[in-house]
Amino acid sequence: MAEGEPPTSETILPDPALPEHGGHRQRLRDRARRGGTSVLPDYEVLELFLFRSIPQRDVKPLAKALLSRFGSLSAVLSAPLEDMLQVSALDNKGRALKMTPDIALDLQLMFEATRRLMAEPLKRSTVISSWQALLSYLRVTLAHEPREQFRLLFLDKKNQLIADEIMNYGTVDHAPAYPREIMRRALELSASSVILVHNHPSGDPMPSQGDIDMTKAIIAAGKPLKIAIHDHLIVGREGVLSMKQVGAI
Repeated sequence: MAEGEPPTSETILPDPALPEHGGHRQRLRDRARRGGTSVLPDYEVLELFLFRSIPQRDVKPLAKALLSRFGSLSAVLSAPLEDMLQVSALDNKGRALKMTPDIALDLQLMFEATRRLMAEPLKRSTVISSWQALLSYLRVTLAHEPREQFRLLFLDKKNQLIADEIMNYGTVDHAPAYPREIMRRALELSASSVILVHNHPSGDPMPSQGDIDMTKAIIAAGKPLKIAIHDHLIVGREGVLSMKQVGAI
């Protein structure tokens, strides 16, 4: 740009002495400090995180674009990296704001911290006595998974959690489960019982006939080894279904 020439939309640079959109950022931070972060709508919670990843830009349009694309804050945070990278928006000066791998990682770290926080109660008591905590943990972990995921919760004789492991990832409507592999792993961990878990990306947690047949096969494989199947939980966007409670097993 020649000396004295006014800047164009491509050459505008933020004045380091007056960070672009800094007034809005400070007002949002002050409001969060005064009233607590629980009063903030979802897009402003996302804004506060994006402030750290994208300095001196208006990030509200990107926060709203993420919510529009995925539907909820929890769905944004648990979205796969490749899906996050497809989201973009225009800032208040008409310039493109795009998700990058680093920005997506920052959001995924928030999800991982939440998941670990909700897993803590399961480590300190018996899983059976912490059933609601278990259901909340599974909803956070699996409700927005785009593919089926088959997990195994291995318990000891006191029904305390030994391990929470992913056995298989599948497609949008099927995740394979192998009774022999499940029992082999249970024996390796000296587990006395297992809770089976998988998600339905369609959102409906009702078991299919395939789910029921698979569960009965796993129960049969465990009987001669005296390894019990406590339940098979199916996670959908609207909640968690217990196959035992609905009489499916």
